Amino acid sequence: MKASSLLLRGGRVIDPANGLDAVRDVLISSGVIAGVGENMKPEGAEILDCAGKLVLPGLVDTNVHLNEPGREDRETIATGTRAAARGGYTAVACRSTENMVMDNQTVVQFIRSRAERDAVVRVFPVGTLTRAMAGEALAEIGELTAAGALAVCDDIHPVADAAVMRRVIGYAKMFNIPVLSFPEDPELAAGGVMHEGPVSTRLGLEGIPAVAEEVFAAREIILSAALDYPIHLSPVSCADTVELLRYARSRGVAVTAEVTPHNLLLTDEACADYDTNAKVSPPLRSTADREALVAALADGTLEVVASDHSPCTTAEKLAEFDRAACGISGLETAFPLLFTELVLPGRVPAGRLVDAMSRAPARVLGLALGALTEGYPADVTIIDPETPRTVDPRDFDSKGRNTPFAGRTLRGWPCDVLVGGRFVLRGGELND
Repeated sequence: MKASSLLLRGGRVIDPANGLDAVRDVLISSGVIAGVGENMKPEGAEILDCAGKLVLPGLVDTNVHLNEPGREDRETIATGTRAAARGGYTAVACRSTENMVMDNQTVVQFIRSRAERDAVVRVFPVGTLTRAMAGEALAEIGELTAAGALAVCDDIHPVADAAVMRRVIGYAKMFNIPVLSFPEDPELAAGGVMHEGPVSTRLGLEGIPAVAEEVFAAREIILSAALDYPIHLSPVSCADTVELLRYARSRGVAVTAEVTPHNLLLTDEACADYDTNAKVSPPLRSTADREALVAALADGTLEVVASDHSPCTTAEKLAEFDRAACGISGLETAFPLLFTELVLPGRVPAGRLVDAMSRAPARVLGLALGALTEGYPADVTIIDPETPRTVDPRDFDSKGRNTPFAGRTLRGWPCDVLVGGRFVLRGGELND
């Protein structure tokens, strides 16, 4: 249903882009935000009572794997965007995978076409930095941009050759397209399947040292400064990376970074029983790393929270730890997890979390989204902060059931989601 005029009445509106955290009404007209104010009484508008609810700019995710075409057994654009809507997201950036590499116009155009047909939220393709994500020959970034790629990234395949990365940044700068980089030195990380530390030693598993991330984070900061072009680190997991980011800010370097809910909430101890649902890239780190990430999210050093939604089949996770696939199905639980575990205990302000999941990712991607600004698309997420619900992967709309958070009782579940003024989730139910 798409009402020509809709009033969201009396919710707690948290809109960091406009410095607002107060009980307000939000008026939507013809698919855009028509105004935010008190005691609004527009004639003829449909009214949705939002008393006791949180009314937020639509959540935006910079790091999602939809796997179509190539691995529809893991996810499709239809199932993945339904999962996104369930999680309160109104826009997702779709990344390449090994089986679906967006290094040419044809694949980018396919994603856009299929999203127009099947998606229930906005889908923005992310092209690659290099051909086949091999880290050698540059992708045709100009052609990818023309085809509709929103940004460029080689997903979890870092460009190891600094000279190639330097050329990539220079090429991307010509087209003013965001560069997203996975900071991990492949030689230092080679063979590793989890964080290098006492837990990996006890389990007899090859570890990935924190320095593998820190070395590449430092490199990207230096290249960003030298070429005077922003780079987004996607994602980060280490305490020392946070310190490098603080140093970069003090020098005026335009580097931004994202962090995942699982790296904020879990440590490598989650792998202690060889639980493959806790196998992710970058890996879950130490308690000290986790605490540093939480503090950095709270103070804004880490601007963005991204789900890194990476659905896997059950068979891919029911394997020996060192052979199991990496990834968490994260779209449907990201906000309630962080709201329950970080906002309610007072560790991260509500406005900071909302900013990290709406305005900040939209800004990194260059999108005019993530705000309840008059004239902006009416992408809105409404949250029920009180009603508890237990995470049950069997209820996921995603094909991926791979989560280490099963059984957790959480608050802060999305109850209504609008994209362009149209309900895609209403009363907790998807609109088909």
